[in-house]
Amino acid sequence: MPSDSTAERFEFAFDRRLARPLALLGIRPDTCRLLLTASWLEVRFGPWTVRTPLDNVAGAELTGPFKVWKVIGARMSMADRGLTFGTNTEQGVCIRFHQPVRGIEPSGVLRHPGLTLTIADPPTVAHRLREISAASR
Repeated sequence: MPSDSTAERFEFAFDRRLARPLALLGIRPDTCRLLLTASWLEVRFGPWTVRTPLDNVAGAELTGPFKVWKVIGARMSMADRGLTFGTNTEQGVCIRFHQPVRGIEPSGVLRHPGLTLTIADPPTVAHRLREISAASR
């Protein structure tokens, strides 16, 4: 995989009121980011990592605002197995995948059809991922 310097890098937006509790889980600005390389999407969120080929991206939508208990930290929806990596309640990007991805547990038994991220610039990230999705069709 190309180095971080050759990738598009997007930071998470942290709510200052939630920074300390998130830091206890290893979720800090220096341990969280979205990278888009020529062929991969990689998200690091504290101790968790999601990595998938770009051609697995089916689409992306803006989402939010969120209830704090539904978004903060690493969360899996019991309704659809979607994964959320959240650091604020304002707005995020929901990424849909053609094939569900590994994420919340290391064995890969649980797979996630979508991933919501509370990135600092959700409109730009959603637009970029829609471009990537359209190009891979």
